[in-house]
Amino acid sequence: MSDQVRWQQGNNEYLEAALAWLRLRLERAASRNDPVFLPATKPARAMPPKRRLRWHQETAQPGSTVLQLPPANISEKQIKEAADLVTAIEARVQPPSALTNLTRRFGLSEFERNVLLLCAAIELDPRVSGLCALAQGDAARCYPTFALALSLFDEPAWDVLSPERPLRFWRMIEINQPGAQPLTTSALRADEWVVNYLKGLRYLDDRLTPLLTRLGAAEGNEKLPPSQHLVVDQIVEKLHQFIPTQNFPVVQLIGPDSLTKRLVAAHAAAALGLHLYRLPARLLPVQAADLETLSRLWERESFLLPVCLYLEAQDMDSNATVEGNATPPLNRFLTRSNGIFFLATRERWSRLDRDSICCDIAKPTPAEQQLAWRELLGQQTNGLPARLSGQFNLNLIEIQQIAQPLIPASDNGTELTNKLWDACLLTTRPRLDALAQRLDPRATWEDIVLPASETDLLKQIADQVGQRSRVYEDWGFSKKMNRGLGISALFAGESGTGKTMAAEVIANELRLNLYRIDLSAVVSKYIGETEKNLRRLFDAAEEGGTILFFDEADSLFGKRSEVKDSHDRYANIEVNYLLQRMESYRGLAILATNMRSALDTAFLRRLRFVVNFSLPELAERKAIWQRMFPSEVPTSDLDFDRLARFNLTGGNIHSIALNGAFMAAQAGTPVTMSLVLNAARSEFRKLERPINEADFRWPSVTGAAA
Repeated sequence: MSDQVRWQQGNNEYLEAALAWLRLRLERAASRNDPVFLPATKPARAMPPKRRLRWHQETAQPGSTVLQLPPANISEKQIKEAADLVTAIEARVQPPSALTNLTRRFGLSEFERNVLLLCAAIELDPRVSGLCALAQGDAARCYPTFALALSLFDEPAWDVLSPERPLRFWRMIEINQPGAQPLTTSALRADEWVVNYLKGLRYLDDRLTPLLTRLGAAEGNEKLPPSQHLVVDQIVEKLHQFIPTQNFPVVQLIGPDSLTKRLVAAHAAAALGLHLYRLPARLLPVQAADLETLSRLWERESFLLPVCLYLEAQDMDSNATVEGNATPPLNRFLTRSNGIFFLATRERWSRLDRDSICCDIAKPTPAEQQLAWRELLGQQTNGLPARLSGQFNLNLIEIQQIAQPLIPASDNGTELTNKLWDACLLTTRPRLDALAQRLDPRATWEDIVLPASETDLLKQIADQVGQRSRVYEDWGFSKKMNRGLGISALFAGESGTGKTMAAEVIANELRLNLYRIDLSAVVSKYIGETEKNLRRLFDAAEEGGTILFFDEADSLFGKRSEVKDSHDRYANIEVNYLLQRMESYRGLAILATNMRSALDTAFLRRLRFVVNFSLPELAERKAIWQRMFPSEVPTSDLDFDRLARFNLTGGNIHSIALNGAFMAAQAGTPVTMSLVLNAARSEFRKLERPINEADFRWPSVTGAAA
């Protein structure tokens, strides 16, 4: 027989003995009254006992039954023997019975314990209802009342029904007091959860279950890397110091990775022998009365069950107010509740009205991630774990979710490498839809035409991104540096010189996501909002697999100015924040501008590369023209030497080629030199540049001018 089954049998035996003792007391009280009929058609009027009995008999409807009085010879000795039996069984049951445990945990007096037993007995024993009616001499009162409890039990106390006493404070009983009915004669009812707890059923209150989610089964079984095991040990050690006082501080888990924080909390709860439940802070009620009820119900659970709570406030602001309330509901909930709480936040909450322990929760180190990849891939490594851990910043759960389905389904190393890389890209794709536009990089090294020096710089950028893991981790540079671990580059040059295409080429070469920042969504006229948007932007891109492309960067990274008013001051704060965030960003950030002189000089020191995109020379323009038309486009007699003499940028050449293709499609002919020159003339007009008609004439097949 298991310990749980043995305890359940002992608890049932104890409860049966307690109910038997209670019935004896009710029977003795009932034997002093006259019999009553059920149901009574009229309330009993004030009259002598004999007349009241005759009145009941005369007014009872046909078919009504009289509640027979118990025998009047119930002695004090019988009641004492029943009480001694309850005490003897109570001493045998280990761990203590549910009623005994509840009494000790909440500090109930003997009278409060008996009142609670009386209220629960109505639900546990159908005979108690009739005995209550007989004991009160009124068939309509087949329920417990405070007046009945005062007359029934020893050492009665009036204050037990005070809202500050445990029975009502912890919502163990409810009072149904309609209208002007006196409190002493109002019906008392035991809370459903308490009744089930007394029977040995241990589960969460159904008023809490819609808000909570159980954590622990999957999370607690996941392995932790050494760096996170150390954090768990520190949390458990600190909480053990507060166990004697039960005055636990809030454990603040700080960091951007929600999955890792849940994993750390689950392991800490398991080490403490507790079940962990998750409550999103946004579900907390705003109304003070509802929040108070929730806090008391949860604290009641934590007193009786081995539970702790994981409050997820990842994107909440500790300084926020709700409907004019200066104290957020989460802060008030923590203040009004006791127990062990894990508070998951992005940044430390300094305004909590309760002691707290702060722990920074980071993802596994690159070395730990590399080891995790190697253990999952086994012999199919071929340098892949180092590449994946160097580019993507993933926790162990994400690594397992990515690798386990793909490893058995791949036939060769190349296929596995491609599938794993694509899965990591998809997993780490940031939620930047509101702040950035994802570009689909299509350009390759063959598509871009630049001088050899600029091409070499672009290849150096791509090579450094690919070799970050070896240099920073394997060669130890990360141990000597705490900033500047990312790579930043400035693409400076006039519009149309290939800055965006160069970013696409690098993204295509590295097989990374490319996001162009939407400045209209990032920059805000409200003080502090721009910094918040930038923080969201960089934090979302930190996971790896993303290149941030700031087009027209001079609007964000402009020079700081002399402070003449508050606008200048806050504008400078935005630039200062950008300087710091760019330096701490671990990914690749590309700034593009056609006004390099407008950038703050402090950025130049923080930039790893500066690539100047100048206007293409004659040979470069010819190469651009030759690569501009896809192989599927039908062309006829295009003179690329003649076209290269137009002093245009790559962007202008692209526009001319595209317009010429549309003209050819409309005319139903190949793309001819005549059509391209017509498109070039339109481009010159758009640019408001002087037009020499001789430059745009082309002899036809018959020799006529175009």
